[in-house]
Amino acid sequence: MTRVGARRLRPLLFCAPFLVLFAGMYVAPIGYAVVSSLFTVHRSGLGLTAPTRQFDAFGNYARAFQDGAFTSSLARVALFGLVQVPVMLGLALLLALLIDSRSARGKGFFRLAAFVPYAVPGVSAALVWSFMYSSQSSPVDRVLGPLGLDIPFFAEDLVLWSVANIVTWGWAGYNMIIIYAALRAIPAEVLEAARMDGASAFRTAWSIKIPAVRGALVLTAVFSVIGSAQLYNEPAVLQPVSAGSVSSTFTPIMSAQSAVTAGNYPYAAAQSVILAVLVGVVSLVFFKVTGRGERA
Repeated sequence: MTRVGARRLRPLLFCAPFLVLFAGMYVAPIGYAVVSSLFTVHRSGLGLTAPTRQFDAFGNYARAFQDGAFTSSLARVALFGLVQVPVMLGLALLLALLIDSRSARGKGFFRLAAFVPYAVPGVSAALVWSFMYSSQSSPVDRVLGPLGLDIPFFAEDLVLWSVANIVTWGWAGYNMIIIYAALRAIPAEVLEAARMDGASAFRTAWSIKIPAVRGALVLTAVFSVIGSAQLYNEPAVLQPVSAGSVSSTFTPIMSAQSAVTAGNYPYAAAQSVILAVLVGVVSLVFFKVTGRGERA
């Protein structure tokens, strides 16, 4: 090997550990899931023989779109994302603007206080909130009960928003830190010029700060959409105490997990592929729309 060839090979050697791990831990499982989804599981009527797999490229996908439980989980997560993501990012933006204001005091304390919920593992947070939601241990019910106000947190029409509250509590501070970092990158002379022109704090935030953090908002929105599609920990923890309002197919991930529990891995793989494709399409469309707005 020539000296020039050796020099060109060195960067690949440095990247080799990452490439091997990336291929083994990311690319290979995705490829296996796609290939597995092209087969269907067939069992004998009596169940005395081992199930067999037969190639059927679209069998699992057709079944998934005809499965009312799976399509309902997709619609449920879509509604969750449409409501929870804007509320969470709006709260994160408001917190970031308040901490970044000139009159704010104790900025380090409030940044840490807002970020602490993210440091709590999602399962632990869901367990804590399950006690908060329980009619037997909820401090909310103890305060509102004597007033005749009973909030059924686990009712079928409220349980999704109970889950949304847990997710918002855990992730608003994380997104706030990203937005706050973008606010700190705004040149000081721009803000000083706005103050010299007599712009109020609200006007400065609306006309300068919010447009300046547009990229951070887009980034956190895409991450939040992906996180909404992967919703699993919170509803899975609440399921045993929800009195049936959180089913085993409450979210697409839980539906796929149910298929795995039933031993139908190809069907679970097909559900996962459908979810991944839908999230990819939504993210791409979102990037296109926000990018078009930036160019305009």
